Amino acid sequence: MDIQYDNDVINKIASHFENIIELLGEDVTREGLKKTPLRAAKALYYATNGYRQNPTEVMHQAIFEYAGSKMVIVKDIEFYSFCEHHILPFFGRISIGYIPNGNMIGLSKLARVVDVFARRLQVQERLTTEVCREIYNTLSANGVIVVCNAQHLCMKMRGVEKQDSSTTTIEYMGDFEKDVDLRNQFFESIKI
Repeated sequence: MDIQYDNDVINKIASHFENIIELLGEDVTREGLKKTPLRAAKALYYATNGYRQNPTEVMHQAIFEYAGSKMVIVKDIEFYSFCEHHILPFFGRISIGYIPNGNMIGLSKLARVVDVFARRLQVQERLTTEVCREIYNTLSANGVIVVCNAQHLCMKMRGVEKQDSSTTTIEYMGDFEKDVDLRNQFFESIKI
């Protein structure tokens, strides 16, 4: 993804990183750290690019009339995000199913809408809900279901330090809310 950096914002973030590195006890003038504040600022700006994107606009780039499939499923869309509680990464995969209501969407736009919401400070529960709600509302779909499975570094590298833990969140709307058999058909399709 091409990203336009706002140099003023990048320099302000870099200044804060420089202060943080010094507060941690490091010498920011040391050879290996001289450019770290700027690199870290650009990395964080890139990783939070979702704040500078509108998910509805992203989806509207590829909505088409269509009267076919009973259910469309895109599974295992990888994502990377930052936990809003510790500013540590969490990452995983999202699977999406939707029931068209006269509209379909270009499949890559489902992955892009995941990125828009994941590239913000997040919690997994809200990420799952935001993706589901955006697809449901923007497509006027008959139903949408989203399953998110993720690993959280805030649980792996600090606190309880549970290396093999993962978290699954599920959100659904419309027909998936009313029909257990439909949900089970989706779960069977993605092998959850």
